[in-house]
Amino acid sequence: MAAGARISLQNWGRRLGRSCITGLTGRGSSRSVSTHVQGKGALLEKSFVLSSLSVLAIGAYRWKSRHAVIYASIKVEDVKEEADYLYGAAETEKLYELLSQYGDSTDAEILWRLARASRDLAQLSKTPPDDKKRLVYEAREFAKKALEINESCSAAHKWYAICLSDVGDYEGMKVKIGNAYIIRDHFQRAIELNPNDATTIHLIGVWCYTFADLPWYQNKIAAALFATPPSSTFDEALIYFEMAEEVDPNFYSKNLLYLGKTFLKLKNNELALQWLQKAKDYPVRTEEDKAVYKEATDILKSYGVKV
Repeated sequence: MAAGARISLQNWGRRLGRSCITGLTGRGSSRSVSTHVQGKGALLEKSFVLSSLSVLAIGAYRWKSRHAVIYASIKVEDVKEEADYLYGAAETEKLYELLSQYGDSTDAEILWRLARASRDLAQLSKTPPDDKKRLVYEAREFAKKALEINESCSAAHKWYAICLSDVGDYEGMKVKIGNAYIIRDHFQRAIELNPNDATTIHLIGVWCYTFADLPWYQNKIAAALFATPPSSTFDEALIYFEMAEEVDPNFYSKNLLYLGKTFLKLKNNELALQWLQKAKDYPVRTEEDKAVYKEATDILKSYGVKV
């Protein structure tokens, strides 16, 4: 507070004290009244000082809060940028190490990336079986949490559907088939939110291919679980695989493989072999690419193609 303001308050208190209004105390002398009034002046001055300090403190808190939010936002963006770089470089273990620090995050964009990293780590051949199972369930929970935070996040829908399907591998065919409609619905919602996501379009194609190619005993399980069991055709699967390729040509080795396999199912061997050759020639960067290369090569050899 300015010195002038303190002096003014002190003088005001002294002037009141000198008035010696004895009726204020009900008893006692003018001295006691003066002391009483001076006390009130001091209290008023103190209150004024505290009020000023409070205003300054509130302002400082608001400034600090605003800058903390800005800093946190910048940090989240940095984490996402680094995560996307590591994902693009197929650095699965480093990516998981980075994102696993943010399991308590309330940012859906961080959480779906963590779900993806957990799932990808579970897919590595060198990951021990117990760790694979833990990571699969962990991935599902992170994707679920991302959805709860932001239902409009396309990637959260996609990765929740993928992780839910993975969990079915541990809980049996009945659970896996029982989740079929839920999985499809999340893929479709993901496409509604992001129509240009070729991977999700591909995954609906895989869903169609799987149910078009379902063995008879699995069809019986599906019939027992649903009044209208999940079903599809290879023609429908082909629509999605071709659509994915139109959205983002040559984006994924597995889409090339499925195009070849689907054309084989549709008895179009000429186109099938063309797509299988493309799958075989796709640059190998991940374990999944290696598996695609092997499968495409084996099919081509079985049709007499020299590779």
